[in-house]
Amino acid sequence: MNAALLSLAALLVAIVLSITSRINVGLVAIALAWVIGVYAAGMTPDAVMGGFPVSLFLTLAGVTLLFSVAEVNGTLERLANRAVRGAGGSARLLPIFFFAIACVLSSIGPGAIVSVALLIPLAMVIGARAGVPALLTALLVANGANAGNLSPLSSVGIIANSAMAKAGVGGHEWRVWAANFAAHALVSVAAYFLFGGARLRTSAVAGGEASHTARAVGSFDGVHRLTVMVILTWIAAVVVLKTPLGLSAFAAGTLLLLLHAADEETAIRKVPWGIIMMVSGVSLLIALLEKTGGLDLFTTLLARLASPASANGVLAFVTGLISTYSSTSGVVLPAFLPTVPGLVEKLGGGDPLALALSINVGSALVDVSPLSTLGALCVAALSDQGAARVLFNQLLAWGLAMSVVGALLCQLFAPLIASL
Repeated sequence: MNAALLSLAALLVAIVLSITSRINVGLVAIALAWVIGVYAAGMTPDAVMGGFPVSLFLTLAGVTLLFSVAEVNGTLERLANRAVRGAGGSARLLPIFFFAIACVLSSIGPGAIVSVALLIPLAMVIGARAGVPALLTALLVANGANAGNLSPLSSVGIIANSAMAKAGVGGHEWRVWAANFAAHALVSVAAYFLFGGARLRTSAVAGGEASHTARAVGSFDGVHRLTVMVILTWIAAVVVLKTPLGLSAFAAGTLLLLLHAADEETAIRKVPWGIIMMVSGVSLLIALLEKTGGLDLFTTLLARLASPASANGVLAFVTGLISTYSSTSGVVLPAFLPTVPGLVEKLGGGDPLALALSINVGSALVDVSPLSTLGALCVAALSDQGAARVLFNQLLAWGLAMSVVGALLCQLFAPLIASL
């Protein structure tokens, strides 16, 4: 059995394990890359390690460290609660505010998981007092957070844009964000009307509860103001001065730690090292696939499932189904985005950017599934076990349905967005 086939089999094993087990497949991928690279492909260990994504690793670590500091010292929680307090008023507007707050918070850097973790407990309490169905609250918070999740400043956006750049489809960071935002906004509007958002009472019902809960968190003191100022300065430097994203985030986070804005050990523990190792390990295995010819076999396999006319919808559907049970950022994006150039070649046509957008959107729309972190956080926010079980089933049905919806949206609109 040749090295190309073995490396492809290793990738498929990693994907299957990500769906069927709780093991970090990044660790499995690193071990498989070493064994296959050295003992089947005849590479040196240094050549295998040369595929490790050092730049991506440092960028993810820097950005997540900065926002871990902001999470540990309570800045993110205070920002989220103050934003929700501003949503007090009409019950009809509450789900819309939930979406907007989650989207903004996710876009500026923390990403969807942190944003949902911060918002959903508060949103569930306020929503219940206002008569908002738990399903609607969960969908608007989770979709709002995911709508901003591919921002160039967020960790998942960094993963997607780095993989696209390596595949020769870089330089479209804000178009990637816009396509993802549009898809999540569209399904959120549908959820709003399907699940009773427009039929909610119009009187002020949640403002007092929101204000009380926000005040209970504590006031905005000097440490929180300093943290906000440093983060805003970092964002401005990245956007205006084009400073390196990860290195400047390390500098900003280190500055806050030097100024004793948070406990260093706690902040470092908060960094999602498991996800970072998962992304890095799978990326190392993908690099081996490229060197051995396994990636060419993978694109051949994908090409058999589609034609140039149907490729966008098929890719969105396949990645959506896998992402329902697997990690979008840790497995699906690193595994599928590198296949785009080869897939276009084997199909004999297609827009590489449209295919990349289809992978991004198709894999993200299903993330409200309770088998993913976002959906699980929403279910965990309900203290009533009966209600939690109902929400689990509802979110699972919605997540599976989104694999079909995502395929249709990408088939219809990905080429249009790519051509703008």
